[in-house]
Amino acid sequence: PAASTEPAVECRCARRIPLKILLPLFSLALGAAAALLFGPSDRPSAAIAASTPPAAPVLVELFTSQGCSSCPPADRLLERLDAEGSVVAVSRPVTYWDRLGWKDTLARAANDALQDRYARRGLPGAGVYTPEAVVPGSAAAVGSDERALRRMIGAAPSDAALRLDGGRVVASRSAAGAELRFLAIAHRASVDVARGENGNRRLGYTNVVLAEAAAPCPASGACAAEMPAAIAGQRGADRWAVLLQDRAGGRVHAVRWIGRPAK
Repeated sequence: PAASTEPAVECRCARRIPLKILLPLFSLALGAAAALLFGPSDRPSAAIAASTPPAAPVLVELFTSQGCSSCPPADRLLERLDAEGSVVAVSRPVTYWDRLGWKDTLARAANDALQDRYARRGLPGAGVYTPEAVVPGSAAAVGSDERALRRMIGAAPSDAALRLDGGRVVASRSAAGAELRFLAIAHRASVDVARGENGNRRLGYTNVVLAEAAAPCPASGACAAEMPAAIAGQRGADRWAVLLQDRAGGRVHAVRWIGRPAK
């Protein structure tokens, strides 16, 4: 958030991001700034709310920050999407706005790294900014742009599925070059922010990623793995998810919620 009147689009690593990424990002910033100036509502219009849910769960990752004054509307939109149940919507707080006077209590450097990998891949709409929503590792938009977000969810490709077989997660097809990524998640988090752009505000977050671990798929044959013990036992976690994703922050082929294995 470079200023309180418009969404943050400052890129902490702009020199490393190709111009073809920065130009669409600038366009997105102008649209989001206009939305702020003309007073958007957090409530979806009837046309937006009536959009057809996806046939299979879709991963929505929101890169957000307690130090970003433009982020709370996106955080509330993610909460609504989670309540609808047709997506796996997760919050990925980043660290790079900590320099503005408030250290994000939920941020992880791993989230910064993933967002940077998405930007380097040149996804449509991707960059290093907040709030940014990535769906499902294939395209990005300003995280508070509900119309764009629902359009991406409806168009998200699905070419695999994940099933539970005893204590294992099994992909419906072989997936060389991919991995099963297990997420430990806190369903709800509430933070009193004392300083920075959101100073003296209480902010709410949905499905915050606390920890994650990957199990690489073999070069041939079924891709299957058990949830790592460290993820199952992650302190503060009360939800778990697994996704089939190409390595190094690639496309997400499938995602689902899973229960914690019995001890």
